[in-house]
Amino acid sequence: MSAPRVPRPGRHRLALVLAGVGVLAGCAAGGGGGGRTSSPEGAGAAAAPRIEPSAADAAVPTARGTLLVTDFGGSTVTFVDPARGPVGSVEVGTAPYGLALGADGRAWVATAEGVAVVDTATRTGLGRIPYRTRSGPVTTGEYRGGGMGIALAPDGRRLYVGVNVPGGPGVLEVIDTATRTVTATVPVGRRPFDMDVAADGGEVYATGHDSYDVTAVRADTLAARRLVVAPYGEQGLGSWLKPHYAVVRPSDGRLLLPFEGERLAVLDPGTGRVAVEPMTADIHQHGAALAPDGTLLVVGAAEDQDTASLTVRSPGGTERTVPLDGPHEDVAVTADGRTAYVTGGFTRDGYWNGITVVDLPSGTTRRLEAGARPLGIVVL
Repeated sequence: MSAPRVPRPGRHRLALVLAGVGVLAGCAAGGGGGGRTSSPEGAGAAAAPRIEPSAADAAVPTARGTLLVTDFGGSTVTFVDPARGPVGSVEVGTAPYGLALGADGRAWVATAEGVAVVDTATRTGLGRIPYRTRSGPVTTGEYRGGGMGIALAPDGRRLYVGVNVPGGPGVLEVIDTATRTVTATVPVGRRPFDMDVAADGGEVYATGHDSYDVTAVRADTLAARRLVVAPYGEQGLGSWLKPHYAVVRPSDGRLLLPFEGERLAVLDPGTGRVAVEPMTADIHQHGAALAPDGTLLVVGAAEDQDTASLTVRSPGGTERTVPLDGPHEDVAVTADGRTAYVTGGFTRDGYWNGITVVDLPSGTTRRLEAGARPLGIVVL
């Protein structure tokens, strides 16, 4: 691949320059003592109260299409009716981040304390699996140790969670879902924001935010390979130009990793080669998801001076953007591909306690109350 061009000074980069040279704020900095720890409440945002289900809600099994979000600003997951808002919550552990949903309706939640298991049909907690990796004191905020990205094997027998170890490399922990025990650990990149699994279950991919890489791990032997993904070059912990979230393209098994609304890194995990395609949103990007028809959805996370957006990219590469009001983090899409849900939790300060509901055909949006700093999201 040819040397990348110097990025143009888009709106989000201008804001960073004005903020001061050398300040490692937000997702630019690595974990540990060198970075700022965010408080559970973001700038200008009050922590949302825990929502207990009403007697009527508790008596009815969770409806299909209900949303489940991780309350990164608290210790619960919240169930959200897309029409009327929160209908209940379940305690899971400090600062829950990512979550994975099994075919049996159980949700697996990566928290700072371990992986929690939730029966989504009955909205009850089924316990928590402690990590084998030591990641320091249990804390909150974007640099906290503990679980981040999480994914299930296609057959549901193994769970993969990326554990952040502040100040050092991350660890992939493999969990047997039948016995609910950690069976193996594999070193991966720094701050494993996201975890993805190949369609055939043969490989697991840990996206290392602070190490500019994806670690590909064989599911059978646990042999690991570091694959550099840095379309702007590896520029160190202070840079914003890092990988965040990825999706696996079903058509060819390649990983799609958006960067800054300018470049889409297309990683061939077999060869480690990265092709770069242009993007158009020109904004710092985080969460990504694929609609059933192959449409790629990417969250333009935003900074204080920017307007957030949701990029809607067709399989052929044509893009349009839907404006969003305020910072956002992750996205999920309905099975019919018509509605996207974008969480307002954001890993930096400035988040808000809700979800933006996007009607994808029309591009219209509405806001929905949803827990305390909602971060990860799935559609039940």
